[in-house]
Formats: sequence, structure tokens, C-alpha cells
Amino acid sequence: MRTLYFIFNIFLNYSLRLYFRNIRLVNSTKSRFSRTIFVSNHPSAFMDPLIVSVLRKPIVFFMTRSDVFSKWSTPFLSSAHMIPIYRQNDGVNAVEKNKETFRKATEVLNRNRSLLIFGEGLTDDIFERRLKPLKKGAVRIGFTALEAMNWEKEIRIVGIGCNYSNPGVMRSDILMAESEPIILNDYKDAYLENPSKTINELNRVVEAHLISVITNIELDSDFEFHEQVMMLTRSGMSPLCYDQHIPLEKRWRYSQELAKFINQFKGDYPNELRQLSQDVKGYFHKLKENQLSEDVLYRRKNSNQVVRLLQLIILFPIALLGFVHAYTPYIIIKRFVEKSFKRKVFWCSVKMVVTMVLMQLINLPLLFILPGLLSVGFWPVFAYYLSIGLIGLIWYNWRKQFFMFISDSKQSNEASETQLWEERATLILRMEQTIPVNISRSEEHT
Repeated sequence: MRTLYFIFNIFLNYSLRLYFRNIRLVNSTKSRFSRTIFVSNHPSAFMDPLIVSVLRKPIVFFMTRSDVFSKWSTPFLSSAHMIPIYRQNDGVNAVEKNKETFRKATEVLNRNRSLLIFGEGLTDDIFERRLKPLKKGAVRIGFTALEAMNWEKEIRIVGIGCNYSNPGVMRSDILMAESEPIILNDYKDAYLENPSKTINELNRVVEAHLISVITNIELDSDFEFHEQVMMLTRSGMSPLCYDQHIPLEKRWRYSQELAKFINQFKGDYPNELRQLSQDVKGYFHKLKENQLSEDVLYRRKNSNQVVRLLQLIILFPIALLGFVHAYTPYIIIKRFVEKSFKRKVFWCSVKMVVTMVLMQLINLPLLFILPGLLSVGFWPVFAYYLSIGLIGLIWYNWRKQFFMFISDSKQSNEASETQLWEERATLILRMEQTIPVNISRSEEHT
């Protein structure tokens, strides 16, 4: 393992565990070394390679867009296990240059290391729970490597599903699930007889394996209804509207099953379900008209303002330290990133990584100032320095809860909220009768 890759793993592991509230691995590979091509979906740009490589045990080499490689960045990126892959729009020599990429990939696999490829090849600007068509690169690389090894070593393809509640929301959830492995050697005879046909057919198999470990909504028109049902039932992968007593894996499986139920109709809902979807849409429209959201209405009906105020008072001193140590670098980075990156899909991951780096650099003088100033030893100050990220997280949560507390304390239209709450209860009852994938109340607390 190269030094830079090792350093990244330690640093980013800490950062990611601060960013995400819950992290869950399902059927994750235990071995650090294997000749495996991991093919992942790609819902969140820079965030995806971070979580797949850092939060799992296998050591991987990334197939990375060639346009980020330059004379100056190539040594740095290569040390971080990145291999450039060229697309057709990268220039007329893309095919020729990819021969060198395939050679490096073969070398990696031959050394009993793994590759990570984002099979879709691109990320949508808006986060969506679906799988885009897969490129054939992963299968081609696998067979190319097997030919170079004379089919004497085993190469596997494994699908990795990155399931976010929402990657753009800090303290949201991430569940990574792995599919059953596909042994490429089993397709030797078919490949030698007809390589092109075998690659096409096997790519569809890989696609099916990947769909089995993500939430896949087939039609654009179904996205909104799927999300709104998850929010109302609080049983799915919504980042804000969820029942904290339901384990993340159960919420993920609910999201999957709900998508499968909706997909079967191909947009042509039966009358009862069509009417339900229209009424659910109408309910969310009424929330907006009343300057409310589903999570705000639920919180107002279920939270204790006195308890929330006490929590804010108790945590204020630590939150103030977080403001001093963490908020200033965050504001600097936030403005820089949002001005520099036009696509919002890159914001969350870049902010997270660069803020952690700048935060540690800005606070580095503490190691030299505080021991003499407070007449304490170096190691207590060093421990405090290492905890700055956690203190910054406390400030983030405190600030968020403070503004929610102020908002919820404002005078509201109780009659409208009561009416909306009753309409909400009716909709949930209809969902339980119409959509046969709800998690029963008896399962929620197991």
C-alpha cells in the first residue's frame, strides 16, 4: 500500500464518520487483497470513491477520469492509487491511451489487488435513487487481464451499491451493500467463442447484480411519490424523516421493496394507488403553502421544547469552542467551493475534505501555545487538538438545533397544523392498506 493512500485512509475515515450519522456495510468483503473488480453505482461524484475505498477493508485502485491528471497532479494521484481512464470525448487517442490503462489494470489484478470502477461513468447533478446504464469497461478489463494471465488465476466482479439517504446532507446515512461475486473464469468458453456477445451479456448480469443492492426507481415520474411515501411512513431512506428505532438496513430494504412495488406498474398505477399518489402530492403542497415541511410538522407534534432548550443550554460551552475552532475555516471553504464548483454534486465531498484539512492547519498553533499558557503538558493539548473535529460537529448540531428551536417556537396556525396532522394520519392508513411493503410496528423495535 502506498504511503499517500494509507494516510488518506486514516484521515478520511475520521472525516467520513463525522459527516455521516450512520454507516452500515452489508455483505462486505473481509479480505484486504483479492483479484476483484468492484463495480459501483455513482450517485455522488467525489464522495463515492471516498466511502467505497475508506470505509471498507479491501485495498483498491481507482479508475479515474483522465481530465484530472496533469503534469503536476499525476505523481500525487498515482500515489493515491488512481489510474486514468479515457473517454471518447477526451480526444482522438482515447482508445490508444486506454491500452496503457488496461495494462496497468492487469498488473494490479495480477498482483492480487483490486480495482474500483464506477460503472455508470457519470454522476447526475440531482441525487436520484436509480442505476444508469453501465459501461462495459469493467468486463473488458477483467477478460483482458485473464487473457494476459492465460486464465490461470481467478478474477471476480462484485457489485457495490452506495445507498445514501442523501449525500448532500451532513449527518445523513450511508449503507454499502455488496452483491454475490461473478467469477469471470466461468465464462471462458463463451468468451473465446464470441467475445463481443459474451461481454454484452455479462454486462447485463453485472447490471442485475448491482440493481439487487441499491434502490432502483425506473421512471422519473415515480421519484417524487417514492420519496414522499418514505417520508410519511418514516420507514425508508429519507435523511430527515425517519424513525430512529428502525435499523438502517431495514430502512434500506424498505426503500428497495417500495421501489420494486412502484416499478411494476410502469407509471400506469391502478385507480386506488393513483388517487393515493395525487392526495399525497396534495398534502405536501399544502405543507408548502403553510410554510411547513414534513419533518417540521412531525417535530412540532412530537418534541418537547423544554427538553430541547435544556440540551441547548448544556451544550452551549462546547458548541462555542466548536464555533471558534471549526466555523471560521468552514465559512471560508464554503464560499470558495460554491464559487469554484458550478455543479452542486461536488460540493459536499470537497467541503468535507478541505474543511478538515484547513481546520487542522488553522488550529495547529494551539499545540505550541496552550501548554505554556495553561501550564499543562503537551499530550493533553494534543488530545484536545485531535478532538477538534468532534467539537466542530457538536457546534454544527447545536447551531442546527438552535435554529430549529427558534423556528418551532414561533406562533403557528394550530388549526391548520391539526388539520394537516389528521390528513397525514389518514394518508398513512391508506398507504398501509394499498402498499404492501410497510414495516410493521412490531418489527420496528427489534
